[in-house]
Amino acid sequence: MLRNGMFLADRYEILEQIGTGGMSDVYKAKCHKLNRFVAIKVLKNEFSQDKTFVTKFRAEAQSAAGLTHPNIVSVYDVGDEDGIYYIVMELVEGITLKKYIEKRGKVPYKEAVSIAIQVAKGMEAAHSHHIVHRDIKPQNIIISKDGKVKVTDFGIAKAASSSTINSAAMGSVHYISPEQARGGYSDERTDIYSLGITLFEMITGTVPFDGDSSVSVAVRHIQDEIPVPSTVAEDVPISIDKIILKCVQKKTERRYQSATELISDLKKSLVMPDSDFVKMMPVYANNSNERNLTTDMVGFDNYDDEDDEDIDDDLQDSPDDDDYYDNDLFDDDDNDNYDDDDDKELDIPLKRYKKADKEVDYDDDIGDENNEKLDKVFKWIGVGIVSLIAVITVIVLVRLFAGDSSPAKENNTTQQTDSTQSTKDNVKDKDKVVVPNVVGKTEEEAKQMLNEVGLGYKPVKQASTTVPEGVVISQGTVKGTKVAKNTTITLSISTGQSVSSVPNVVGSDQIDASEVLEAAGFKVSVRTANSDTVEAGKVISQSPAGLTEASPGTTVVITVSIGKPEAKTATVPNVLGKSESDARQALDAAGLQVEVSYNPNVEAFRGVFSQSIAAGETVEIGKVIIISIGTGADQTTAPPQPTTEAPQQPTTPPETTPADTTTTTAPDNTPAAPDNTAAGAITN
Repeated sequence: MLRNGMFLADRYEILEQIGTGGMSDVYKAKCHKLNRFVAIKVLKNEFSQDKTFVTKFRAEAQSAAGLTHPNIVSVYDVGDEDGIYYIVMELVEGITLKKYIEKRGKVPYKEAVSIAIQVAKGMEAAHSHHIVHRDIKPQNIIISKDGKVKVTDFGIAKAASSSTINSAAMGSVHYISPEQARGGYSDERTDIYSLGITLFEMITGTVPFDGDSSVSVAVRHIQDEIPVPSTVAEDVPISIDKIILKCVQKKTERRYQSATELISDLKKSLVMPDSDFVKMMPVYANNSNERNLTTDMVGFDNYDDEDDEDIDDDLQDSPDDDDYYDNDLFDDDDNDNYDDDDDKELDIPLKRYKKADKEVDYDDDIGDENNEKLDKVFKWIGVGIVSLIAVITVIVLVRLFAGDSSPAKENNTTQQTDSTQSTKDNVKDKDKVVVPNVVGKTEEEAKQMLNEVGLGYKPVKQASTTVPEGVVISQGTVKGTKVAKNTTITLSISTGQSVSSVPNVVGSDQIDASEVLEAAGFKVSVRTANSDTVEAGKVISQSPAGLTEASPGTTVVITVSIGKPEAKTATVPNVLGKSESDARQALDAAGLQVEVSYNPNVEAFRGVFSQSIAAGETVEIGKVIIISIGTGADQTTAPPQPTTEAPQQPTTPPETTPADTTTTTAPDNTPAAPDNTAAGAITN
């Protein structure tokens, strides 16, 4: 175990341990070279000592490091230091799908399908690089805080297949494929089987097979068919039933052949969940010597004992057997295309037929020397027939003479027959009981009712907005069904109205944000708004805010940016010669801003004598217009122009009286400077 504060490769500082598994411990660390947080998976000491395993482990980790996909946890680095072997991976803040299922009880099918699609997309990317996970399970699937689903440990499980690794290191056997349980060849379809089991657990809240030991569970994966999901949980549409059952077929040829095919059907199920569109590989009925095609799915039809024995025989085949990969039961070719084994099987009844045919021919060729023996045979047959007729005659006569008692005897005989049949039925059904209706009962009441008739129960917690906490929402086996004693009945128990963390989608694309929120069980409402800072199509804000608690089904309103608002323009008005107040009023009316520059050098009048942008120009609304104003007289019009006419000189000086005032002019025909008296005025 590493200590907090330790450094690996002089760049990764160990901060804290965040998890542990069968093969490794996981730590949160900081990469000081790239200044980011990472997750470091460190091999446990017992595996670090095995050089063969370490070599395979590093090779697979380096191969997985080439995978780059939004639904795969990225591998950044692989290294070792002082016997410590580690893998540096992307740090994903969130919870595993296993904990998410435990928290919610079971996941609504739409949300479960959305999660499965993201997992399948990660598988699709890995399979395209010929990398098989081999350990797909909820513990290796992480749901981040923003709702993204990521698969971790791609390729590493192949290293764990070494014979030096015990079963505890291999993880849960509940998701193992039949070919893995037999120790056979694994390919991409192995991951599809495990994803089918994972989807089953999401939908129903429980794994299909459980047992006292890993071996017993593995055997059930090889031999038993999983229950139809809709019989374990309610509200499971037929398309989901068939998708899961196709994923978990025992024969790899009958599963989806690629993650791409699976994704296509999963997407269809979201659009038309109640449609029966899943195409199954045809199987052959085994009720006669002829092989008749049927398109029914395993799990939906009832096979006879011979079918079950044939299936079990196929499942017991070893990968090393010659006929392990010869699956003529599932060939699409016509029935006349058989291999050597088929010919041998067909030869057996054919030889019997020829032998019988020869015997018939032999009888037809009996010679005359055997006719005496034949006559004796016919003679004794005739004697037997006569004797039989005599016996029947005696019985008839007896019944006629004992007519009164015959009805009673007949009734007695009938009663005995009925009693015998009833006894047989009782013997047949003595170990079966009728499942009671426990929906609407408390968990304790349901348990008592089931125990009274000899049945057990398995509780599965499920959130509900309508059913009170602790009350049974649904039962896996329908009421009135006859089942064997000690059968376990799955019950969905309400946990009341639960809350979930709302993913933070601010800054995400509208489509991605909607998918993330819907996958988390929330409804989405979209609004739009202009933004100067957020790119068009990105989420500006959300309500409720990210990482807050809300009930599933709550509508989350996201506001999406439509970009910057369109710029509006205005025409610059002419404010030359106007007073400051009039100029301001005209510019404000046009939506323009005003900045005033006072110029003391212009003293002719107080008004606008210049503006920074000429009148008639088109500018954006809010543009600043600078106006220059003189500090002269407060006039709104230009000053009067001076006259150049010289004054007339009087021939005689006029008489001057105290009441007279003459006009005074400045020399050189320049008007006198203005003062507080009116120039040129005569007062009498």
